[in-house]
Amino acid sequence: MAIPVSWQGVYPAILTPFTAGDELDLPLFRKNLNAQIDAGVHGLILGGSLGEASTITRSERLQLLETALEVSAGRVPVIMNVAESITREAIAAAKEAEANGADALMLLPPMRYFADSHETTVFFKSVAEATSLSIMLYNNPVDYKIAITLSMFEALADVPNIAAVKESTRDLTNITRMRNAFGERFNILGGVDTLALEALVLGADGWVAGLVDAFPQETVAIYELVKSGQIEEALQIYRWFMPLLELDIQPKLVQYIKLAAAATGIGSEYVRAPRLTLTGAERERVLDVIESSLATRPVLVG
Repeated sequence: MAIPVSWQGVYPAILTPFTAGDELDLPLFRKNLNAQIDAGVHGLILGGSLGEASTITRSERLQLLETALEVSAGRVPVIMNVAESITREAIAAAKEAEANGADALMLLPPMRYFADSHETTVFFKSVAEATSLSIMLYNNPVDYKIAITLSMFEALADVPNIAAVKESTRDLTNITRMRNAFGERFNILGGVDTLALEALVLGADGWVAGLVDAFPQETVAIYELVKSGQIEEALQIYRWFMPLLELDIQPKLVQYIKLAAAATGIGSEYVRAPRLTLTGAERERVLDVIESSLATRPVLVG
């Protein structure tokens, strides 16, 4: 039976670790998952953009899900990403995730085809009606070209298991617009690391995070401090964190964040082609950011 998902708190977009031989590195995957759970995250999102969704196979997704459920052991919900080009394939992926124990889904608009608002809304409804799992929609027109507008959310408001949105439009006013339009009908989670504190202060319920893959304790600390009203304390960590958080908004965010996770001992640099590991001046530049931040890493209290 699925663990209820509150859609509040910190939800890591988990990396997919590979070996030098391009196989899943499940021992390292377990190590990172345990680091996340020990730090106090509120759920785990598998197979998203940071999880290299476009290059992992169906069987690998199921291996990741099985392993995450084993590690979590009911401590936090495990959420599977669904990112498909064809409606029937998205429905099949949602059903497969539910049948294999996923607790909830993150759902992207149709991939590749630039669906209009009606087509996108029908796509979301079709997937939602095929599963009993709670769903968080991913609103990221910057990277995926389709915006989920207020009118589209209005059309989806009567679909009970569409419960939340990962707000990655980069327009913070959307949080207030959503609250004004729908109250608490949809949970809102900030999806851009460099806007995370601002989103939380504006009333976002949580944070779908990227650099959490390397720095889970600092990520959770910012969330908890903001929610307890300790904004100045959260801001001090956030200012330290910002050079690292900026790695999340780069075209090579996977390589950059994997390098950071390797530096903190809970990940590796290996990526799957066509991605390639960083080399030369680019690698040195990113390493300098990571190492400079590690040298001034704050001491967390509590």
